[in-house]
Amino acid sequence: MSEGIKGLVGRKMTKNVKFMGEDVKISKLSVSEVMEIQERAKALEKDESEGFNILKTVIRASVDGAKDLTDQDFDNFPLDELSKLSNEIMRFSGIGQDQGK
Repeated sequence: MSEGIKGLVGRKMTKNVKFMGEDVKISKLSVSEVMEIQERAKALEKDESEGFNILKTVIRASVDGAKDLTDQDFDNFPLDELSKLSNEIMRFSGIGQDQGK
């Protein structure tokens, strides 16, 4: 087992948040995940529909059990709930205002 900071590579920091009135576990996004999301966000200037794809990427990367959600699954959730969840993940991951809370 690695000592010090090296031993923390790949460890996820998690917390529970409310989604549609239920607790779900989110984890902080890694630097590589944040970089991917920021790169995809640049496409928003050309195509505003890319925003929903970014939201799905954020949720799939962070929410426990969301990796296997299909696009059709996402279509069956309320948009405002998905948006709140995505914003909570971004804040928890240090992106945007109220970073890391």
